[in-house]
Amino acid sequence: MVYRDIVVQNQVGLHARPATFFIQKANEFRSSIWVEKEERRANAKSLLGVLSLGVTGGADIRIIADGQDENEAVEALSNLVISGFAE
Repeated sequence: MVYRDIVVQNQVGLHARPATFFIQKANEFRSSIWVEKEERRANAKSLLGVLSLGVTGGADIRIIADGQDENEAVEALSNLVISGFAE
C-alpha cells in the first residue's frame, strides 16, 4: 500500500468536472484507490464517493493505492491534483 498527502490546488476543489477527471484517471489503474479527507474515505473510482467527501480548494487529502500499479496510480493522481486540473 502506498499513499501521498497533498493539498488541492484548484479553488473550487473536487466538484463535478475535476472529480470526473480524477475518476477517469483512477480507472486507468488496476489497483484499489481511495481518497481520504479528514476521517472520511471514498473509493477514488466512484463519482458519488469522491463528491461526497466535499473536497474544497486548499483542502488536505490523502490518495491511497493498493495493488500491482499502486506507485504509478498515486503518482498520476497526485500530479493531476497538483496541476489544479488545468483550471
